Amino acid sequence: MKLAIGNDHTAVDLKNTIVEHLTQRGIEVINVGTDTTDSFDYPLSGLRVGRLVASGEADGGVLICGTGVGISLAANKVSGIRACVCSEPYSAAMSKRHNNANIIAFGARVVGDEMAKLIVDSWLDAEYEGGRHQRRVDLITEIEQTGAIEGA
Repeated sequence: MKLAIGNDHTAVDLKNTIVEHLTQRGIEVINVGTDTTDSFDYPLSGLRVGRLVASGEADGGVLICGTGVGISLAANKVSGIRACVCSEPYSAAMSKRHNNANIIAFGARVVGDEMAKLIVDSWLDAEYEGGRHQRRVDLITEIEQTGAIEGA
């Protein structure tokens, strides 16, 4: 498995912690975030990770900024991306099981190192359930592609 990871200047330390954690799990990591605490625009990392996941160059992605919100919004502008911000493991697992989230995001100012690891592990270990959820994921894709849902 190969994951792309991106971050801004507020999340350098947490990004490094997560990269080490993923590597210990045997996961290859593509780091497209910043490695310095100099001011860095999070939309750049969101876009980079989104493109890598959407193109299939990465199997999924992890995004970290101050809250996880801005960076996930940027990634969600890339066609085919379903990035979810999660601050605890249950939502992370459900984002994969029900929404087939291909990127997980969280905030370095919101969660600590150990919670971030639990969030990532819960997301990674969950499997998309498909079935009744596929119709809803298809509706999300329809909105993404057309800006509407037929009949809505």
